[in-house]
Amino acid sequence: MTENPLDDPFYYLNNFMQVLDWLEHRYADVLSVEEQAFIRDFRRQPRESRALLVRMVMRKGLHFRAGKLSYVEIGDIASAAEPLLAAGWISAQSPLQIEELFDVLLKAEILHCFGAAIDQPKGKKTEWLATLSEQFCESQSFAQWCPQLNDQLFTLTIMDLCDRLRLMFFGNLYQDWSEFVLADLGIFTYEKVEFCAESRGLRSREDVDACLFLHHCQQRFEAGEEVADIVEQINEVQLDNPWLQRRRGKLLFQIGQHCERMTDFSTALSIYRDCAYPGARVRLIRVLERCGEYQLALHLATHAEQSPESATEHQHVLRVVPRLRRKLGGPAMKRPSPREMLRLDLHLPRTDPALSVEFHVQAHLAEDSAPVHYVENSLINSLFGLLCWPAIFAPLPGAFFHPFQRGPVDLLNEDFHARRADVFQACLAELDDGRYSQTIRERYVAKWGVQSPFVFWGALSEELLDQALDCLPAEHLKHWFNRLLLDIKANRAGMPDLIQFWPQHKTYRMIEVKGPGDRLQDNQLRWLEFCHEHQMPIAVCYVQWAEQSA
Repeated sequence: MTENPLDDPFYYLNNFMQVLDWLEHRYADVLSVEEQAFIRDFRRQPRESRALLVRMVMRKGLHFRAGKLSYVEIGDIASAAEPLLAAGWISAQSPLQIEELFDVLLKAEILHCFGAAIDQPKGKKTEWLATLSEQFCESQSFAQWCPQLNDQLFTLTIMDLCDRLRLMFFGNLYQDWSEFVLADLGIFTYEKVEFCAESRGLRSREDVDACLFLHHCQQRFEAGEEVADIVEQINEVQLDNPWLQRRRGKLLFQIGQHCERMTDFSTALSIYRDCAYPGARVRLIRVLERCGEYQLALHLATHAEQSPESATEHQHVLRVVPRLRRKLGGPAMKRPSPREMLRLDLHLPRTDPALSVEFHVQAHLAEDSAPVHYVENSLINSLFGLLCWPAIFAPLPGAFFHPFQRGPVDLLNEDFHARRADVFQACLAELDDGRYSQTIRERYVAKWGVQSPFVFWGALSEELLDQALDCLPAEHLKHWFNRLLLDIKANRAGMPDLIQFWPQHKTYRMIEVKGPGDRLQDNQLRWLEFCHEHQMPIAVCYVQWAEQSA
């Protein structure tokens, strides 16, 4: 029987040591002198001291009351803290502003320390802080602020260093140390991918610094700082890492969208003109139109119509070109009529207001011989993910950086399919010779619960899987899967809400549901058009509540 890593009371320290070993093995040439020294010196510290430091690193904030640190496996906190204080990794003398002090004091302790300066003892902490901030502007250590309290305050001084180590390990700063615990508990299970020597997100010290800089720029932007300075600094960064270039493009695109909303069109235009992130060209066309630059907008839109970057862009351009030509005095262009769709109109009693309109339609249409499942995007994506598992998790350079990835880093890149073309071709070939059904069933069992960017384990069941594989033609599956590969970001959403099977006849029907006042979204329209093009049975169901129509 496999031992549970969490049975060891120092499991969190073991996980942290695993990260250090990983970084030393894979990032030795990228680690700074300071980081190398920390890893070396950390190993030499007593186990209880290492455990205390990791406990603090994994908690929120930088300041920790010694009296509130209590861990059975560590024992005496003061003894464990001594080597950390000597190494300078924590401090007991860090100066605090009164705002920081309030974060670590209880209400009764504030009254005990500052009672003479508080006029309303029954007031709120926020009210006291507003009053005391005017009287106490200096920074002092915890002991100087609160000599009456028999306690120490430890402040982490190496959090920036630990964040850099975390960034190098995960390749991002949104994943934290809890990933290990979630994996140890079995809550998340990740595919085991062989890492090649080139599988590093950050390949040089310059990459680490640039990634941290972009992260800080993102934080400044989200904090509401002046965007002009942020954009200028982002554009000055020299990047030769494609992964970081895409990150920069995404951040600039987000800032451009913000400028649009703020009607700062000049900044938005300057950002979009140089931004290679998908969708930037459409935004540029829209801003030019809003600025009255119809000729420029039409020129760019015409070029996009001839060479669209995606089906999403093409759909937007087909809408905007006639409007721009009309604004320039050209003849009205007749829009192509939308394809006729099978329409279902239902008047249903709203039996349970807590349930969605899709569930009401599902209950109304379902029969013993024709079950209906609420699948939305989950079924087609899951079938694709199970069949093409080897291609999705192929250990290519730059795809997987660490053991806690739900999918490859380059999943949404334009060359994702091209880099794995041979593996995808081999997977999809099983649709031609009939092997796919057994492969998907076996992989459903073998990979159950393993994280995937496509497989919705919570929405799948053996019953649904069996009905889908029995009733969905391999030809239709191949059309859907190829369409996914054309533009994963756009095409893995917008699929019909419901699917109905007739197992006895091995047929099916997909149903997009629209409640009162709801309308079809762009990505839904594209899926409907695609299904009609390939003669797939699909209907749009419009629902009115019976009590509203009386």
